Amino acid sequence: MSEPGLHNLTPAPGSRRARKRVGRGEGSGTGKTAGRGTKGAGARSGNKRRAWYEGGQNPLHMRLRKLRGPHMKKSMPFEAFGRTVTQAVNVRDLEQRFEAGEEVTPSTLRARGLAKRKGVPVKVLGVGELSKPLTVRVHAVSASARKKIEAAQGTVELIER
Repeated sequence: MSEPGLHNLTPAPGSRRARKRVGRGEGSGTGKTAGRGTKGAGARSGNKRRAWYEGGQNPLHMRLRKLRGPHMKKSMPFEAFGRTVTQAVNVRDLEQRFEAGEEVTPSTLRARGLAKRKGVPVKVLGVGELSKPLTVRVHAVSASARKKIEAAQGTVELIER
């Protein structure tokens, strides 16, 4: 047998199937209409039915009501206008990755593997406990996180967006 190489690679036995040959006689199981059924759009050549096509029935997107305005849950989504996007960092993460007296900023958080999304405001949330004083300078802080940071003799300063 010759050396194995790119010139004599073959697929593993059983990993490739021969294509189905349709319209080759009734005995084949896919003869006559070739698996397309009898008449209708799907039986015609050139038919490319859309995934959401409902056979002429009034489609779902036209049946549902369209309430405008970002303030309603049922309304059309206006993500860019109404919702503020922040990346969350918990107090327990600050406990694990920062030493006492250190300064916590978006750039130091990014350096420690937290709050990695550039340009997205950082919010500190109060999950976990904090036992060391830290100077926290971020865009937003939850009330419980502020309470825990200040209870550990730390300070909280908010950055303007």
